[in-house]
Amino acid sequence: MALPNPSDSRLIQAILDPLLDDFLYWFGRSRLLLETNDLSNLSATEQAHLLQRIHQAEAEVRSTKALLAVTGVGVDPSTLAPWHQLVTECWRIGHQWRVSQSS
Repeated sequence: MALPNPSDSRLIQAILDPLLDDFLYWFGRSRLLLETNDLSNLSATEQAHLLQRIHQAEAEVRSTKALLAVTGVGVDPSTLAPWHQLVTECWRIGHQWRVSQSS
């Protein structure tokens, strides 16, 4: 494997680092929601499973951030897609919870 060009590495980091930070931000917000509330739109099992998936994703994103910082090598989009899907699922569940709280 060829080492990345230093300017390519900086560009990769400039793009991916904020994206990975966003994943961690939204996973953190979702984790807090799930840990501090009983969501009426999820069963206890579904809520526990979602929380487990968020913990797993947070660990994966942190590992990816560490590898990115050390290597400067990009991340395959197929790695990002499940995190994006999980964030979207968390947004949907959070929205449903907020709507149920306002009624």
